[in-house]
This record gives sequence, C-alpha cells and structure tokens, in this order.
Amino acid sequence: MADSDQTQIILGSNVSDLIGQDRIHCLEMTTGLDVEERYAISAVGLEIGRVPPADIVISDVQVSRSHCRVQMKDGAVVVTDLGSTNGTFIDGKRVEGSVMLPVGSMLAIGSHKLKHAWRTPAEIEKNDDFSRELQRATAYVRSLLPPPSREAPIRADWVYEPSAKLGGDAFGYGQLSDTTYVGYLIDVAGHGASAAMHAVSIMNNLRQKALPGADMRRPGEVLAALNNMYQMDEHAGLYFTAWYGVYDTEARRLDYASGGHHPTYLVPPSRSAAIPMRTRNVIIGAMPEMTFREASMHVPEGASIYMFSDGVYEIVDTDDHQWNLKDFVKLMLEPPIDGVNEAVRIYDAVRHRARPETLDDDFSLVVLTFD
Repeated sequence: MADSDQTQIILGSNVSDLIGQDRIHCLEMTTGLDVEERYAISAVGLEIGRVPPADIVISDVQVSRSHCRVQMKDGAVVVTDLGSTNGTFIDGKRVEGSVMLPVGSMLAIGSHKLKHAWRTPAEIEKNDDFSRELQRATAYVRSLLPPPSREAPIRADWVYEPSAKLGGDAFGYGQLSDTTYVGYLIDVAGHGASAAMHAVSIMNNLRQKALPGADMRRPGEVLAALNNMYQMDEHAGLYFTAWYGVYDTEARRLDYASGGHHPTYLVPPSRSAAIPMRTRNVIIGAMPEMTFREASMHVPEGASIYMFSDGVYEIVDTDDHQWNLKDFVKLMLEPPIDGVNEAVRIYDAVRHRARPETLDDDFSLVVLTFD
C-alpha cells in the first residue's frame, strides 16, 4: 500500500500504553470522504488550536490560538473549551466549561469536524478500506459530470460536494440536436458505493441515450422508460427521484417532468421571483408501467434554472432553524456576487449558515443560464 493511501495515526505523549489494549480512543479528522488523520487521546490530553504548540493545529481564522483541550478522565473523553472566541461544539451544542464527548459524537471547531471513535486496530483497517472505496466511487462519479460551460446559448455552473457517506446524486446537461438541449438531475435514495454506482448506471443510460422506446426530447417518455428499467425490486430496493428538462432554442420553451423530486426553479434576470417547475409523478422504480406527466415553461433571455438535490436545503442553521424550500428560495433570490459563479455563491452561503454537523448529505447544485 502506498504511503499516500494510508491514514496517519498520530500518538500523543503517554499513549503507548493504549496500543496494547483492544481499543483506542481517537479523534478522527475528516476531509470529504477520507479520514485524514487520527489522534489518540490519553490522560495527558490533546490541545487544539490555530498555531503550535497545540497538539492538533487547525489553520482556520475561526479557530482560536488555544481553542480547547480533549483528554481522558475516569475512562471518559472530556472536552474543555479554553475561552475560544467562536466556541467549541459537540453535536451542535456549545461547550460550556468541561463536557463529556460520547463515542460517535462530532466535535466541531470552526469549519472542521472531529469524530470521537473507539476502535480496534482491525476496525481502523476496515474503516480505511471503506474510505478508499468511497473515494474511488466519488472519483468515478466526478469523471462523468459535464464540465462547466461559458458558451451560448446555455451557460452552466455547478457544485458537487459528496457527503462523508457518499449519496447517489448525479446530473448532466448537453446538446440533443441543433436546436434542443437537455438538463437533468437524479438523486438515488440511500448512501454508500451502491447508491453512487446506481446513479452512475442511470447517468450512463441518459448520456448514451440508451432508453428503448423513449424520445429523449420528451421528458415524460424518458422518466417512464427509466422507471421501467430500474424497478426497485430488481435493483436491491434502490429507487430515485429525478428532474429532466429539454430546452428548444427556437421557441425558447423548456419542456420538463419530475419523478418524486422537488421543483427546479426558474429565476428571471430581475430576480423578482423563483418560479417552481415540477410535475406530480411517483418516485422512479416504485411501480412499473407508469405514465409521467410533463409541462412547459417559456424561458426569458438571461433567465437561469436551478436544479439541486435535497442535501442543498435540508440543513439546520446556526440559529437552530430547520430549513425548507422557502428558505432556500430566499437565498436563491439574493443578489449575485461579482467574480463568483452562482453555484459557488450559494454553496458558500449554505456552508456559512448551516451548523456543520447538519451538512450530512450530498450537495449537488446546477445553475443553467439561457442567453
């Protein structure tokens, strides 16, 4: 195994006695899908801060120089805030004084998260193997996503940030004919490599236009064909939601259909409103031989559509407010930022407003702008 594939285990002072035991208390710092580093916790403890001599150095302006201490006390792991400016949080609750950190709980410091794990050496090896499997799966999904486009008649920007558990989000867009363009987003229920690979299979069929009996220009026919191909009782219980749209450049008409998915929104250049585009159809894979209704929308010059997965708006913000679509629409209608593409603007805003531990699903957002 190459060194770059190995998770680093950092042992603080006086922890050599822990190694001979069956389990080790650790803090696991994750980056995306990977456990980047593990820190063994001893009675001496670990100090976390922005600069040395902290045992765990986190280069983040939201982290204080000496932020908090984590140590063993009477067999339990305890977190003590050291008077940090922005606070230390355990599962979303601010630490006041010293608080126990249960196994499996998430310690949030600035924008970084560390999980308290109590693992055997065998579990560590298995966990690392699983992380590498998810890394390979997400790399494959990314390789199939279309590149951003700055060329007329449709400009495209997107953000795809898989969660630590990796879900089943996928999307695509492109030209169908001289005068028609397609855009779609799918969201497979569940997490892990199986959901991701199911999404890849669906996306490949859409990219290759390999749907028997379906006119790819007719959204209702496309979803009906996908529904028949991907019945959940034939695919390990996996089902998905989808939104599929086809744009006619001559008529400036967008035909669309959705299967169990929330609306895609059309926003005019004035940002005066966000117009929902959704047809009420069943989730895809639940029942065979279903008819999927479709609808149409006129697209003004300079308008944009926002396709996204539910991980974009199913968050709890720092005021403990559970977001819904209305909250996300308000964010959508906020003014653009010069020099920042629209998908990145929204992603950064959601990350800033959400409690870190609630960003636990894939974040997939596509913004298509029609010249």
